[in-house]
Amino acid sequence: MSMNGWPIIKLLPHKTNFQFVKYAKGFAILSAILTVAAIVGCFYPGLNLGIDFRGGASMEVSKPAGQVLELDRLRGAVNGLSMGDVQVQGIARRDTNANDGSTAIVRFQVPANADQTEVVQKVEHAIDQAVGQVTYSGVSVVGSKVSGELLTNGVLALVIAVVLMFLYIAFRFPWQFGIGAVAGLLHDVALTFGLIVLLRMEFSLNLVAALLTVIGYSMNDTVVVFDRLRENLRKYKVMPLREVIDLSINETLSRTIITGVTTVIVLIVLAVFGGEALRGFSITLAFGVVIGTFSSIYVGAPIILLWGMNRGGASDDAKPVKLGMASRP
Repeated sequence: MSMNGWPIIKLLPHKTNFQFVKYAKGFAILSAILTVAAIVGCFYPGLNLGIDFRGGASMEVSKPAGQVLELDRLRGAVNGLSMGDVQVQGIARRDTNANDGSTAIVRFQVPANADQTEVVQKVEHAIDQAVGQVTYSGVSVVGSKVSGELLTNGVLALVIAVVLMFLYIAFRFPWQFGIGAVAGLLHDVALTFGLIVLLRMEFSLNLVAALLTVIGYSMNDTVVVFDRLRENLRKYKVMPLREVIDLSINETLSRTIITGVTTVIVLIVLAVFGGEALRGFSITLAFGVVIGTFSSIYVGAPIILLWGMNRGGASDDAKPVKLGMASRP
Protein backbone atom coordinates (compact mmCIF):
# COMPACT_ATOMS: atom_id res chain seq x y z
CA MET A 1 0.00 0.00 0.00
CA SER A 2 1.35 3.41 -0.93
CA MET A 3 1.56 6.23 1.58
CA ASN A 4 -1.19 8.07 -0.31
CA GLY A 5 -3.53 5.22 0.61
CA TRP A 6 -3.46 6.19 4.28
CA PRO A 7 -6.42 8.47 5.17
CA ILE A 8 -4.36 10.68 7.52
CA ILE A 9 -1.81 11.28 4.74
CA LYS A 10 -4.55 12.59 2.45
CA LEU A 11 -5.38 15.29 5.00
CA LEU A 12 -1.92 16.83 4.64
CA PRO A 13 -1.55 19.39 1.85
CA HIS A 14 0.84 18.40 -0.93
CA LYS A 15 2.38 21.88 -0.95
CA THR A 16 2.62 24.46 1.84
CA ASN A 17 3.92 28.00 1.80
CA PHE A 18 4.42 28.93 5.44
CA GLN A 19 6.77 31.81 6.19
CA PHE A 20 8.82 30.20 8.94
CA VAL A 21 11.73 32.66 8.83
CA LYS A 22 9.33 35.55 9.46
CA TYR A 23 8.85 34.40 13.06
CA ALA A 24 12.37 33.12 13.61
CA LYS A 25 13.52 36.09 15.71
CA GLY A 26 10.69 35.72 18.24
CA PHE A 27 11.19 31.96 18.58
CA ALA A 28 14.95 32.45 18.84
CA ILE A 29 14.50 34.74 21.84
CA LEU A 30 12.10 32.26 23.44
CA SER A 31 14.50 29.37 22.80
CA ALA A 32 17.43 31.30 24.26
CA ILE A 33 15.49 32.08 27.45
CA LEU A 34 14.33 28.47 27.87
CA THR A 35 17.81 27.12 27.18
CA VAL A 36 19.41 29.35 29.81
CA ALA A 37 16.68 28.42 32.32
CA ALA A 38 17.22 24.71 31.60
CA ILE A 39 20.99 24.97 32.11
CA VAL A 40 20.50 26.85 35.38
CA GLY A 41 17.94 24.25 36.48
CA CYS A 42 20.49 21.46 36.03
CA PHE A 43 22.54 23.07 38.82
CA TYR A 44 19.74 24.56 40.90
CA PRO A 45 17.65 22.73 42.01
CA GLY A 46 19.66 20.15 40.05
CA LEU A 47 18.93 16.72 38.64
CA ASN A 48 17.00 14.21 40.74
CA LEU A 49 19.57 11.42 40.50
CA GLY A 50 18.29 7.86 40.65
CA ILE A 51 19.91 4.84 42.27
CA ASP A 52 22.12 4.29 39.23
CA PHE A 53 23.94 7.52 40.10
CA ARG A 54 23.35 7.91 43.84
CA GLY A 55 23.88 4.36 45.01
CA GLY A 56 21.40 2.01 46.66
CA ALA A 57 20.57 -1.62 47.25
CA SER A 58 19.50 -4.44 44.98
CA MET A 59 18.11 -7.90 45.67
CA GLU A 60 16.84 -10.86 43.70
CA VAL A 61 13.30 -11.95 44.59
CA SER A 62 11.91 -15.30 43.44
CA LYS A 63 9.02 -17.69 43.90
CA PRO A 64 9.08 -21.43 43.23
CA ALA A 65 9.38 -22.33 39.54
CA GLY A 66 6.08 -22.02 37.72
CA GLN A 67 4.58 -19.45 40.11
CA VAL A 68 4.20 -15.95 38.68
CA LEU A 69 5.65 -13.05 40.66
CA GLU A 70 3.38 -10.00 40.26
CA LEU A 71 5.77 -7.19 39.40
CA ASP A 72 3.21 -4.40 39.85
CA ARG A 73 2.42 -5.47 43.42
CA LEU A 74 6.12 -5.95 44.09
CA ARG A 75 6.90 -2.44 42.84
CA GLY A 76 3.97 -0.95 44.76
CA ALA A 77 5.13 -2.54 48.02
CA VAL A 78 8.59 -0.99 47.80
CA ASN A 79 7.26 2.34 46.52
CA GLY A 80 5.03 2.50 49.59
CA LEU A 81 8.11 2.72 51.78
CA SER A 82 9.19 6.03 50.18
CA MET A 83 12.57 4.71 49.12
CA GLY A 84 12.91 7.15 46.24
CA ASP A 85 13.72 5.62 42.87
CA VAL A 86 12.53 1.99 42.69
CA GLN A 87 13.31 -0.32 39.79
CA VAL A 88 11.73 -3.76 39.34
CA GLN A 89 12.64 -5.99 36.42
CA GLY A 90 11.81 -9.60 35.62
CA ILE A 91 14.84 -11.83 35.01
CA ALA A 92 15.63 -15.47 34.22
CA ARG A 93 15.92 -17.99 37.05
CA ARG A 94 19.43 -18.97 38.02
CA ASP A 95 18.67 -22.71 38.22
CA THR A 96 16.87 -23.09 34.87
CA ASN A 97 18.14 -20.01 33.00
CA ALA A 98 14.55 -19.46 31.83
CA ASN A 99 12.34 -16.42 32.39
CA ASP A 100 9.09 -17.97 33.60
CA GLY A 101 7.89 -14.86 35.45
CA SER A 102 8.87 -16.17 38.87
CA THR A 103 12.01 -14.09 39.46
CA ALA A 104 12.74 -10.37 39.53
CA ILE A 105 15.48 -8.02 40.59
CA VAL A 106 14.55 -5.06 42.81
CA ARG A 107 16.66 -1.92 43.15
CA PHE A 108 15.92 0.89 45.60
CA GLN A 109 17.64 3.79 47.30
CA VAL A 110 18.89 3.59 50.85
CA PRO A 111 18.06 6.81 52.75
CA ALA A 112 21.05 8.81 53.95
CA ASN A 113 22.32 7.93 57.45
CA ALA A 114 19.99 4.89 57.57
CA ASP A 115 21.16 1.47 58.66
CA GLN A 116 21.42 -0.61 55.50
CA THR A 117 20.56 -3.89 57.21
CA GLU A 118 17.40 -2.46 58.77
CA VAL A 119 16.31 -0.92 55.45
CA VAL A 120 16.75 -4.24 53.62
CA GLN A 121 14.78 -6.08 56.30
CA LYS A 122 12.01 -3.48 56.07
CA VAL A 123 11.81 -3.91 52.31
CA GLU A 124 11.73 -7.70 52.61
CA HIS A 125 8.87 -7.52 55.11
CA ALA A 126 6.86 -5.21 52.81
CA ILE A 127 7.40 -7.57 49.87
CA ASP A 128 6.30 -10.59 51.93
CA GLN A 129 3.11 -8.77 52.87
CA ALA A 130 2.37 -7.85 49.23
CA VAL A 131 3.22 -10.98 47.24
CA GLY A 132 3.51 -13.74 49.81
CA GLN A 133 6.49 -15.78 50.86
CA VAL A 134 9.45 -15.41 48.50
CA THR A 135 13.14 -16.20 48.46
CA TYR A 136 15.77 -13.46 48.56
CA SER A 137 19.26 -13.76 47.12
CA GLY A 138 22.02 -11.62 45.69
CA VAL A 139 21.42 -8.76 48.14
CA SER A 140 24.02 -6.05 47.53
CA VAL A 141 24.55 -2.36 48.12
CA VAL A 142 25.89 -0.06 45.39
CA GLY A 143 28.26 2.45 46.96
CA SER A 144 28.68 6.09 46.05
CA LYS A 145 32.00 5.38 44.29
CA VAL A 146 30.42 2.94 41.82
CA SER A 147 27.41 5.21 41.24
CA GLY A 148 29.75 8.17 40.68
CA GLU A 149 31.57 6.19 38.00
CA LEU A 150 28.23 5.42 36.32
CA LEU A 151 27.34 9.12 36.31
CA THR A 152 30.69 10.02 34.80
CA ASN A 153 30.32 7.35 32.12
CA GLY A 154 26.76 8.47 31.35
CA VAL A 155 27.81 12.09 30.86
CA LEU A 156 30.81 10.95 28.82
CA ALA A 157 28.51 8.94 26.54
CA LEU A 158 26.41 12.06 25.89
CA VAL A 159 29.49 14.18 25.15
CA ILE A 160 30.93 11.58 22.76
CA ALA A 161 27.59 11.31 20.94
CA VAL A 162 27.42 15.08 20.46
CA VAL A 163 31.03 15.24 19.23
CA LEU A 164 30.42 12.43 16.72
CA MET A 165 27.36 14.25 15.40
CA PHE A 166 29.44 17.43 14.99
CA LEU A 167 32.07 15.48 13.03
CA TYR A 168 29.38 14.04 10.78
CA ILE A 169 27.98 17.49 10.00
CA ALA A 170 31.50 18.83 9.35
CA PHE A 171 32.08 16.05 6.82
CA ARG A 172 28.64 16.12 5.21
CA PHE A 173 27.91 19.85 4.87
CA PRO A 174 29.62 23.22 4.44
CA TRP A 175 30.79 24.48 7.78
CA GLN A 176 28.25 27.33 7.73
CA PHE A 177 25.58 24.64 8.10
CA GLY A 178 27.46 23.27 11.07
CA ILE A 179 26.77 26.43 13.06
CA GLY A 180 23.02 25.84 12.79
CA ALA A 181 23.35 22.11 13.48
CA VAL A 182 25.47 22.68 16.60
CA ALA A 183 23.06 25.29 17.95
CA GLY A 184 20.04 23.06 17.29
CA LEU A 185 21.61 20.02 18.91
CA LEU A 186 22.71 21.87 22.05
CA HIS A 187 19.28 23.51 22.21
CA ASP A 188 17.51 20.10 22.13
CA VAL A 189 19.76 18.50 24.75
CA ALA A 190 19.48 21.49 27.10
CA LEU A 191 15.69 21.71 26.88
CA THR A 192 15.32 17.95 27.39
CA PHE A 193 17.42 18.22 30.54
CA GLY A 194 15.16 21.13 31.53
CA LEU A 195 12.08 18.89 31.22
CA ILE A 196 13.72 16.25 33.40
CA VAL A 197 14.42 18.86 36.07
CA LEU A 198 10.97 20.45 35.78
CA LEU A 199 9.10 17.15 36.17
CA ARG A 200 11.56 15.96 38.84
CA MET A 201 12.01 12.66 37.02
CA GLU A 202 14.54 10.24 38.42
CA PHE A 203 17.65 10.64 36.28
CA SER A 204 18.75 7.08 35.56
CA LEU A 205 20.50 5.13 32.84
CA ASN A 206 17.12 4.86 31.09
CA LEU A 207 17.04 8.63 30.67
CA VAL A 208 20.64 8.66 29.44
CA ALA A 209 19.49 6.23 26.73
CA ALA A 210 16.56 8.54 25.95
CA LEU A 211 18.89 11.54 25.63
CA LEU A 212 21.19 9.64 23.27
CA THR A 213 18.17 8.78 21.13
CA VAL A 214 17.05 12.42 21.16
CA ILE A 215 20.49 13.45 19.89
CA GLY A 216 20.25 11.02 17.00
CA TYR A 217 16.66 11.96 16.13
CA SER A 218 17.39 15.68 16.29
CA MET A 219 20.39 15.36 14.01
CA ASN A 220 18.44 13.19 11.56
CA ASP A 221 15.68 15.78 11.32
CA THR A 222 18.19 18.59 10.83
CA VAL A 223 20.04 16.66 8.11
CA VAL A 224 16.79 16.19 6.14
CA VAL A 225 16.17 19.96 6.10
CA PHE A 226 19.82 20.78 5.36
CA ASP A 227 19.94 18.32 2.47
CA ARG A 228 16.96 19.98 0.83
CA LEU A 229 18.36 23.46 1.59
CA ARG A 230 21.67 22.58 -0.03
CA GLU A 231 19.89 21.28 -3.13
CA ASN A 232 17.76 24.41 -3.39
CA LEU A 233 20.76 26.71 -2.94
CA ARG A 234 22.25 25.12 -6.04
CA LYS A 235 18.95 25.15 -7.91
CA TYR A 236 17.80 28.70 -7.10
CA LYS A 237 21.05 30.64 -7.22
CA VAL A 238 19.45 34.11 -7.40
CA MET A 239 16.59 33.52 -4.95
CA PRO A 240 16.91 35.41 -1.63
CA LEU A 241 18.23 33.17 1.13
CA ARG A 242 15.15 33.81 3.29
CA GLU A 243 12.91 32.40 0.55
CA VAL A 244 15.18 29.43 -0.11
CA ILE A 245 15.06 28.49 3.59
CA ASP A 246 11.27 28.80 3.71
CA LEU A 247 10.96 26.75 0.53
CA SER A 248 13.23 23.99 1.85
CA ILE A 249 11.38 23.69 5.16
CA ASN A 250 8.00 23.63 3.42
CA GLU A 251 9.16 20.92 1.02
CA THR A 252 10.20 18.65 3.90
CA LEU A 253 7.33 19.61 6.21
CA SER A 254 4.98 16.72 5.40
CA ARG A 255 7.75 14.19 5.94
CA THR A 256 8.68 15.85 9.23
CA ILE A 257 5.08 15.88 10.48
CA ILE A 258 4.39 12.26 9.50
CA THR A 259 7.59 10.97 11.11
CA GLY A 260 7.21 13.06 14.26
CA VAL A 261 3.52 12.34 14.85
CA THR A 262 3.82 8.58 14.34
CA THR A 263 6.84 8.44 16.66
CA VAL A 264 5.12 10.47 19.38
CA ILE A 265 1.97 8.31 19.16
CA VAL A 266 4.03 5.17 19.77
CA LEU A 267 5.84 6.82 22.70
CA ILE A 268 2.56 7.98 24.28
CA VAL A 269 1.22 4.42 24.11
CA LEU A 270 4.48 3.18 25.63
CA ALA A 271 4.23 5.77 28.43
CA VAL A 272 0.66 4.76 29.25
CA PHE A 273 0.96 0.99 29.00
CA GLY A 274 4.69 0.37 29.41
CA GLY A 275 4.64 0.66 33.16
CA GLU A 276 6.60 2.76 35.60
CA ALA A 277 9.96 1.51 34.36
CA LEU A 278 9.47 2.96 30.85
CA ARG A 279 7.35 6.03 31.63
CA GLY A 280 10.23 8.46 32.16
CA PHE A 281 12.04 7.14 29.10
CA SER A 282 8.93 7.52 26.91
CA ILE A 283 8.06 11.03 28.11
CA THR A 284 11.63 12.25 27.69
CA LEU A 285 11.94 10.80 24.21
CA ALA A 286 8.54 12.13 23.08
CA PHE A 287 9.49 15.62 24.22
CA GLY A 288 12.84 15.29 22.46
CA VAL A 289 11.12 14.36 19.19
CA VAL A 290 8.87 17.44 19.37
CA ILE A 291 11.65 19.83 20.34
CA GLY A 292 13.96 18.30 17.71
CA THR A 293 11.40 19.05 15.01
CA PHE A 294 11.06 22.61 16.32
CA SER A 295 14.81 23.21 16.35
CA SER A 296 15.31 21.96 12.79
CA ILE A 297 12.81 24.62 11.66
CA TYR A 298 13.43 27.55 14.02
CA VAL A 299 17.00 27.10 15.25
CA GLY A 300 19.19 25.36 12.68
CA ALA A 301 18.04 26.82 9.37
CA PRO A 302 17.46 30.46 10.47
CA ILE A 303 20.99 30.65 11.91
CA ILE A 304 22.28 29.97 8.40
CA LEU A 305 20.29 33.03 7.29
CA LEU A 306 22.00 35.21 9.92
CA TRP A 307 25.42 33.97 8.82
CA GLY A 308 24.60 34.55 5.16
CA MET A 309 23.43 38.11 5.83
CA ASN A 310 26.50 39.02 7.82
CA ARG A 311 29.07 37.43 5.53
CA GLY A 312 27.35 38.42 2.34
CA GLY A 313 27.34 42.09 3.27
CA ALA A 314 23.63 42.45 2.51
CA SER A 315 21.81 45.31 4.14
CA ASP A 316 18.51 43.43 4.15
CA ASP A 317 17.46 39.80 3.98
CA ALA A 318 15.71 40.24 0.62
CA LYS A 319 19.01 40.24 -1.25
CA PRO A 320 20.35 36.96 -2.56
CA VAL A 321 23.32 35.57 -0.63
CA LYS A 322 25.68 32.89 -1.83
CA LEU A 323 26.97 30.41 0.74
CA GLY A 324 30.08 28.39 0.17
CA MET A 325 29.05 24.93 -0.95
CA ALA A 326 31.10 21.81 -0.29
CA SER A 327 31.99 19.50 -3.11
CA ARG A 328 31.00 16.44 -1.05
CA PRO A 329 27.77 14.70 -2.10
